[in-house]
Amino acid sequence: MAEATPPEDKSPAINPRSGARLAVVQALYEMDISGKGVLDALAEFEAHWIGREIDGIAHPQADPAFFRDLLRGVVDEQRAIDRQLDDALSEGWPLRRIETVLRAILRAGAYELMFRPDVPARAAISQYVDVAHSFYSADEPGLVNGVLDRLARQVRPAEVAGKPETGKPGPKRG
Repeated sequence: MAEATPPEDKSPAINPRSGARLAVVQALYEMDISGKGVLDALAEFEAHWIGREIDGIAHPQADPAFFRDLLRGVVDEQRAIDRQLDDALSEGWPLRRIETVLRAILRAGAYELMFRPDVPARAAISQYVDVAHSFYSADEPGLVNGVLDRLARQVRPAEVAGKPETGKPGPKRG
């Protein structure tokens, strides 16, 4: 099986939501290159990858409900997600030109920003920058940060500006 595999496990203990995010990126990558559907990917990752050590690489535990929601959500909302990401990317660099793993990271992060208001925007961005660090050591984590920050400013402007959703000013920062 071709799989997006982080080069090394840099943290000994990953919380289950972080593990779910990493597994979703790997599943999206696998679906993109193999053409598998969401149900096959869910079954395969839950049965064979999540929480297992394979070829010396430890795949962290993952919150199963969160994993399922993220994977299904990205697939179900992909058109809306891709439109938003195209708008957030630099002109001349549509999402389809982005490398497969990086595209999976951006889609998963965009899904959380757009459809999971229970996850704070800054937390989602930070988590996907961490996921990017699992796969890349160059400029890609910075790209993930910039694109997801730009998207957050579009889809959650009050939250990113530090204002409550009611429109009242947020706490003063000193």
